[in-house]
Amino acid sequence: MRDERALCSRFLDFMVEAGALLFGDFTLKSGRKSPYFINTGEYKTGEQLSRLGDFYAELIQNSLNETEGLKIDALFGPAYKGIPLAAVTAVKLSSRGLNPNVSFNRKEIKEHGEGNIILGYVPKDGDRVAIVEDVTTAGTSVREVVSLMEKLGVRAKITALYISIDRMERGTGVLSATEQIKSDYGIGVYSVASAWDIIDYLENSPISDAPANAARMREYLNEYGLRIK
Repeated sequence: MRDERALCSRFLDFMVEAGALLFGDFTLKSGRKSPYFINTGEYKTGEQLSRLGDFYAELIQNSLNETEGLKIDALFGPAYKGIPLAAVTAVKLSSRGLNPNVSFNRKEIKEHGEGNIILGYVPKDGDRVAIVEDVTTAGTSVREVVSLMEKLGVRAKITALYISIDRMERGTGVLSATEQIKSDYGIGVYSVASAWDIIDYLENSPISDAPANAARMREYLNEYGLRIK
């Protein structure tokens, strides 16, 4: 637990430094008005991407060490944000003695060239595939990857979803997106940090507007999230 807390704290420091953790008024794809937003487009430099890969690699290695039976043959990066995430994570895992294959998809079918919808490594029957994504609010990326595998007739097994932040919001029912994914697909969802971790971080921050942002996040999660604190 201590290692997980240290990883979470370091990651939130990194997000703030990179300008990837924003506070204000944002409209999500779900239509909800959120007081905070995760903008992975702010990771712009080689150093930032290298550090980001380190965080994901540490998260994945921790999960493999701590979760009995969890195995990974390939990382899948859903287009578009998941593509660089899967790539930099695989590079960092290789320096830790792991060497997963890397797969990613096109959003549009190409009419020329090789025409493949999956690029890089194409998963095979029996492969254990982990999805690497930035955040999940409704579990869309998992459903799309599962659907894509089914359309291609590939009987690969999705074993895990790795994300930077678990927003811990309910979907259309009483379960959060991550709980719904676990229920629907039986896969583990692992995050570097959660929305409640961000609140704790803000409440212990010397930044002048941090308490107000923490209060707004609490109010938002009390309405849309899982109230665990």
